[in-house]
Amino acid sequence: MDVGFTFWLFAVSLGASALGGMLGMASGIFIVPILTMFGHLDIHVAIGASIVSVIACSCGGAAPFLRGRTTHVKLAVVLETATTLGALCGVLLVGLLPVSALFLLFALILLVSARQMLARRADPGTALRAAGAGGWSASLGLDSSYPDHASGREIAYQVQRVPAAMLLMYGAGLVSALLGIGSGVLKIPAMDTALRLPIKVSSATSNFMIGVTAAASAGAYFLRGDIVSAIAGPVALGSVAGAVLGARVLMRVSNERLRVLFVVVLVALAAQMLFEAFHLHPFGGQA
Repeated sequence: MDVGFTFWLFAVSLGASALGGMLGMASGIFIVPILTMFGHLDIHVAIGASIVSVIACSCGGAAPFLRGRTTHVKLAVVLETATTLGALCGVLLVGLLPVSALFLLFALILLVSARQMLARRADPGTALRAAGAGGWSASLGLDSSYPDHASGREIAYQVQRVPAAMLLMYGAGLVSALLGIGSGVLKIPAMDTALRLPIKVSSATSNFMIGVTAAASAGAYFLRGDIVSAIAGPVALGSVAGAVLGARVLMRVSNERLRVLFVVVLVALAAQMLFEAFHLHPFGGQA
């Protein structure tokens, strides 16, 4: 592999991780389509590199979020039990689905996530609500607050419908293992719609969780030979730098702008993956 391609991998992963880190999705959701369509890599190799980048992205972006008190660590631990179980189950299904089915599944997940984010435009964390009090949230002490630097306020919020979120997290882990996307693309809408979390808290908490989920399935990809060091190495380095940059940007962006950016990115990527699913290559890429 030549130096130019190595530098391209680093640059692409840095940009993808900056955007992914800002949205709490890591870089996997962007790395897979970019490497397959523009880098002309096999999707399984791209997913292997993506799994490594997800772990690197999570580690790189965790510190700024923790310092800013945006990550809900206790909630992340609770939800990660279900997500990791889903990831382990997903590993057993990898290789059973054809490439075109993976692309189609990827596109459908992106579109569903975009629709969920559009369904609720008002930020849920502007005030505490009586609805949802009690239950798992009260028992585990999950209600919390975070400093919103964009508005200069301390925003309190309640965590609701934890059992429903656990079920959604299991599905997110399953999809993460199949597609190597870090599952943030499903975790954030799940937290936004089921748990009623502010999107900044959802993004930061998702970033904290995705590395654990990816690590649960990384070993299986390595044993199958899908993690190619010459590809995964520069992708991981770029992911760490990009994740730190994305985390710093997120702390200063308003919730509404972040939500709109999230939806636009999801729809654009869904269109690209649908092209691949039906063997259409308007950008000259190939699966």
